Amino acid sequence: MSERKYTFTSESVTEGHPDKLCDQIADAILDAHLAQDPGARVACEVCATTGMVLILGEISSKAQVDHAAIAREVIADIGYKDGRCGFDARTCAVLVALDKQSPDIAMGVDAALESRKEGDKDTGAGDQGMMFGFACDETPETMPLPISLAHRLTRRLAELRKSGELPYLKPDGKAQVSVEYEDGAPKRVSAVVVSTQHSADVSQETIRADLMDRLIRTTIPAELLDTDTRFFINPTGRFVVGGPEGDAGVTGRKIIVDTYGGYAPHGGGAFSGKDPTKVDRSACYMLRYIAKNLVKAGLCRRCQLQAAYAIGVAQPVSLLVDSMGTSVLPDEQLEKLVRKAFDLRPAAIIDRLDLRRPIYRASTNYGHFGREDAELPWERTDAAETLKELAAEMG
Repeated sequence: MSERKYTFTSESVTEGHPDKLCDQIADAILDAHLAQDPGARVACEVCATTGMVLILGEISSKAQVDHAAIAREVIADIGYKDGRCGFDARTCAVLVALDKQSPDIAMGVDAALESRKEGDKDTGAGDQGMMFGFACDETPETMPLPISLAHRLTRRLAELRKSGELPYLKPDGKAQVSVEYEDGAPKRVSAVVVSTQHSADVSQETIRADLMDRLIRTTIPAELLDTDTRFFINPTGRFVVGGPEGDAGVTGRKIIVDTYGGYAPHGGGAFSGKDPTKVDRSACYMLRYIAKNLVKAGLCRRCQLQAAYAIGVAQPVSLLVDSMGTSVLPDEQLEKLVRKAFDLRPAAIIDRLDLRRPIYRASTNYGHFGREDAELPWERTDAAETLKELAAEMG
């Protein structure tokens, strides 16, 4: 971002959003397989529409998993427990169309190209693609402020529903926050948009008053709001029909919500339903881990990394480190530092972050990054001191 006055906007969605419902089912299925078989290969996709969920994809696993039962459990946990929300965990159809992983893909993952040449067994990347990681010092969790505030709103919206404080709220909802920047620093919130599914018998006036008092003003710091801030609460005037009844859901359709709210690039690969041999998940986690530790080490105020992989090849084919002019070292030095401190081969990433565990459903809602309510290994800052020491040696 250039050093000028500008506005940046990010959005978040609640766990009852139809796309997020699908993400959660996919990650719950992944967790169930990893709990029994840490070496399971899972590429699970889910789609949902009125009265129906379809589970499809490729899974090679020794685990015995009731996929339909898991889907129903997730749907009920979210809050779709009866027909009053337009979707019912008990009565919706759950169709399962799963196959095994392609042997052509498995061959490249089981033995990387380098292994086939050199004789040392290594894991190859499960797909080609480019992945990004990002961190900045705008918030304590090293996330951009717009996406951080948007996630806080949707998380709080779910809390108001689940606690019964606002009993007319239903599972589906979204929030959007626009932040005005000046010389690269956030100054104020210029607009807030909240849309929430609700009972048919509540007035929009009641919803707007409640969400202003109990959601927006209790979630967004008062110093960021002023008399010019614009608020849009259920701007269509009605949101009774929601969830899969109102809009078909698909896994992987909220990748910008899952990452940095559009503040940093995204390579295109989704996360949910994929085991860690898929680098479009695990490498994004690793790059976030590296970027966060570089910022926490004080080596830069912003950091964006890109790595690219070839399917069946262990080592990334490229690596880029960009501090956006905020580093105490030249970016070329930062890249050397990253290469020295971190092994970016898929197997090394999996080992370092201990990714063959059933931890993924906990990551699904309210962003995979910047989370302080879940123990996610890529959010640790345990490499910061090592990076400081290495930087001093290079210094």
